[in-house]
Amino acid sequence: MATTFDLADVKRRMQGAISAFKHDLASLRTGRASPNILDPIQVDAYGSLMPITQVATVNVPEPRLLSVQVWDRGMVSAVEKAIRESDLGLNPQTEGQVIRLRIPEMNEQRRKEMVKVAHKYAEEARIAVRHVRRDGLDLLKKLEKDSAISEDDAKREGDQVQKATDQFVAEIDQLLVAKEKEIMQV
Repeated sequence: MATTFDLADVKRRMQGAISAFKHDLASLRTGRASPNILDPIQVDAYGSLMPITQVATVNVPEPRLLSVQVWDRGMVSAVEKAIRESDLGLNPQTEGQVIRLRIPEMNEQRRKEMVKVAHKYAEEARIAVRHVRRDGLDLLKKLEKDSAISEDDAKREGDQVQKATDQFVAEIDQLLVAKEKEIMQV
């Protein structure tokens, strides 16, 4: 089977890096309550680690409060322990099967730490996009070497890959600036 170059596939893979970056940003804590900040938490449930969203429902009844409704009464202490041991700095208060989490004001130092984490996520996303670019360009070189496409076609497609890369990196930068503004907002 002959290998072909598919720009749409390259763009789809770059979009995957953006989606992962958005998910990472959503899990970062800002001054407001967001159910996504609990996404990284894994609960020791039924002998295996599960995301908190598979054992409970997370709601935001107030701007600075998260409510975690645990489905199975026997899992309440495991969920509470997972939240307490996470690095989010949240103090769970349990009332029956509902765990309430007050989101404290973030101090300046904590905000700056969150911005650094956001920058780290952005760099990881840029690297992922560049890896996809490299894969695409390598494939084009191989196709040109094997005489499957002409030098002009390889150059034109290579320019398209670079254009897509620039576009996705710019989108990452825009998302980062918006998140940084959200984190630093008092």
